[in-house]
Amino acid sequence: MRFTENLELTETKLKRIAALSAANPEMVFTHVIHHFNEESLRTCFHELDGRKAIGIDGIDKASYGESLDENLRNLMDRMKRMAYIPGPVRQVLIPKDGKPKASRPLGISNFEDKLVQKMMQKILESIYEPLLHPNSYGFRS
Repeated sequence: MRFTENLELTETKLKRIAALSAANPEMVFTHVIHHFNEESLRTCFHELDGRKAIGIDGIDKASYGESLDENLRNLMDRMKRMAYIPGPVRQVLIPKDGKPKASRPLGISNFEDKLVQKMMQKILESIYEPLLHPNSYGFRS
């Protein structure tokens, strides 16, 4: 399958979730892990910005992409076996505006964890976005 076909397939599944959520606001989505597959993670890979900070493992988008198919197969295999464990988060302290000695922590995940987080974000947005008030913007991307 080509990338554009993968993108269309993933988007179709997410639109179906959104339609189900909109049609039945009381619906409980108990099984969403089947939406994680190599194709959906590949779509997430292409959507992630390669210029973002690197996690504690030192792997960036370019190096992960060198063996993308193998890396995605390995990730999916670990997820299916319930052996996937998110890596530690690198903490960076960034200064607060207007307060010279104050800072706030910023957590930077490993690239592979960012892939999983991106796919979960898409699924959760598909479920909850139709339920939110259209004029509500707080804490939404």
